[in-house]
Amino acid sequence: MNPDILSGLGQSTALLPLLSTCIGVLAGLIVGMIPGLTISTGIIVVLPVTFVLPPDISIALLLGLYVGGMTGGSFSAVLLNIPGTPSASATGIDGFPLSSRGEAGRALGVAITASFVGGLFSFVCLLLIAPLLAEIALEFRSEDMFSLVFFGLTIICSFAARSLVKGLLSGALGLALVTIGQDPVMGTQRFTFGEANLMAGVSFLTALIGLFAIPQIIDNLVNKDRVKFAQTKVRSVFPKLRDLIAIRIPVFIGSFTGAFLGILPGAGGPIAAFISYDYSRKASKEPEQFGKGSVEGVAAPESANNAVTGGALIPMMTLGIPGDPVTAILIGALIVHGLAPGPLLFLERGDFAYSMIFSFFWANIFNFIIAILGVRFLVKLVAAPRALLMPTVAVLCVVGSYALRNNFFDVYVMLFFGCLGLAMRWLDMPVVPMLLALVLGRQLEENLRVALVASQGDVSVFFTSPISLTFLCLSALSIVWSLKTAGKQNQTNPKEPKS
Repeated sequence: MNPDILSGLGQSTALLPLLSTCIGVLAGLIVGMIPGLTISTGIIVVLPVTFVLPPDISIALLLGLYVGGMTGGSFSAVLLNIPGTPSASATGIDGFPLSSRGEAGRALGVAITASFVGGLFSFVCLLLIAPLLAEIALEFRSEDMFSLVFFGLTIICSFAARSLVKGLLSGALGLALVTIGQDPVMGTQRFTFGEANLMAGVSFLTALIGLFAIPQIIDNLVNKDRVKFAQTKVRSVFPKLRDLIAIRIPVFIGSFTGAFLGILPGAGGPIAAFISYDYSRKASKEPEQFGKGSVEGVAAPESANNAVTGGALIPMMTLGIPGDPVTAILIGALIVHGLAPGPLLFLERGDFAYSMIFSFFWANIFNFIIAILGVRFLVKLVAAPRALLMPTVAVLCVVGSYALRNNFFDVYVMLFFGCLGLAMRWLDMPVVPMLLALVLGRQLEENLRVALVASQGDVSVFFTSPISLTFLCLSALSIVWSLKTAGKQNQTNPKEPKS
């Protein structure tokens, strides 16, 4: 057996990493179930704490929060018909009708069980696929890495935006912001405008806090509508045998779909959840019950939600490409600790790479135990007063931005990106393409210029390499497919002529 596997298993099962995973799962369940908060916001708030912790404990904490947040989103979807996370949107279609007729415990039990199975399935995929993919990625040259990163950006912009044009504009703006600072090859200053604090470039984590947290805080403070429980008491949440038999096929569909789509950068949980829901309805013996309170309709999207988490970790760990916004934040956390995600992670720090994988396994185990045993108490936090919650998050965002480099200039940068995030929300522009462009932009430019320098300016190097050519063709196919999809949507929903 690979000694790195044993070493990683030993690191993940130490007392402090296990305790950190438990705390992260509990925090994730709370963050995920509170309407208005997101997993990204929760991780951003916790992130500054991890700067002073060892890498294995930090990542265990964040992975626990990631897994717990996915499951927690289903609580508010079932009880309030308000998804705590975007991925839980499909869960409320059948979960809330079950809750409305007094079966909230049954719906939550099925959701927790399906999430557990989906998470374990994605763990197996992560353990088997990630090392093999890392070995293949070690053969990549600069031109291959450029085409791979470019492919990731095109898929992200295509999937993340309702409008392809707005998605591409958001990504282009992120790439432009990456150019601020020092040239990655020559070392000269670019677009710093004489500001010494910009010589190191725009801090990704500072921009992240502003783009996600500030618009979310303002939106929650402005929207003061109060919601009521469909059911105030949650009875037994342990699923019965007949429910376990009924959900076996939807859970399999959701687990496979979620793990597969999680590997694709930009696909994300919501797409996997709704695709799983649709296929499960078609495969069901009672499709007419879907939408009226079917446990199959709860199990399919929930298993897909947690299967996405493990799938999204595969491209993040092996290729350095985030599968969703949360894994983009995890990349930032790894970089802070001096660990660059990518194929070299398995080669140089194989023990740490496997400790991440096994920490993800323990996160799913603790997520099931804490959710099942503590759901009756946790659901009471759904109605937490926003007037107290949001100012607390705002203070933590300011402290977190300052703590990155002990520089108040980063607080101003965070507020700038907060205003930018508000403007983009007002213009209905997606934030995710910009976020991932900030993550991938420097790799894109660096590999492009290194490849051109090595080939003495010969652009054909990108087309003579089979790997590079494959990714470029996939990029073109992704853009063409997105244009066709956008055209069909415009024909289906034509704009009304202005009077």
